[in-house]
Amino acid sequence: MEIKVINKSAHTLPQYETIASAGMDLRANISEPITLKPLERAIVKTGLFIELPIGFEAQVRPRSGLAAKKGITVLNAPGTVDADYRGEIGVILANLSNEDFVVENGERVAQLVIAKHERAEWLEVDELSDSDRGTGGFGSTGTK
Repeated sequence: MEIKVINKSAHTLPQYETIASAGMDLRANISEPITLKPLERAIVKTGLFIELPIGFEAQVRPRSGLAAKKGITVLNAPGTVDADYRGEIGVILANLSNEDFVVENGERVAQLVIAKHERAEWLEVDELSDSDRGTGGFGSTGTK
């Protein structure tokens, strides 16, 4: 699949690191470092602008290494870039650790996954069919 992209960053385009990678790393495109104190958040710009085909979205997700090692996550994970959005891709980073975290220019801050999606059409009814789960919600299927 080809996706139109404008790269106004000082960095190369995101790429898949392995043959089986689902996501491509997004890099910070910032003029000076951003310090995230514990529990702070910031929008980190990437310098990337994309044009997705209708029926696709780009999902902005945390990088597992940053989350596990540094407590850095994408706050609205996954963030969605819609097919009709033409603005710069930004990443809402949050620091869930107890230490300051400094975002440097060019640092890989998130990953981008391109995903197909469907559009739903609501069909209002008076009742729903039965299922084994029924109305059981949070935790209703057990822990083991």
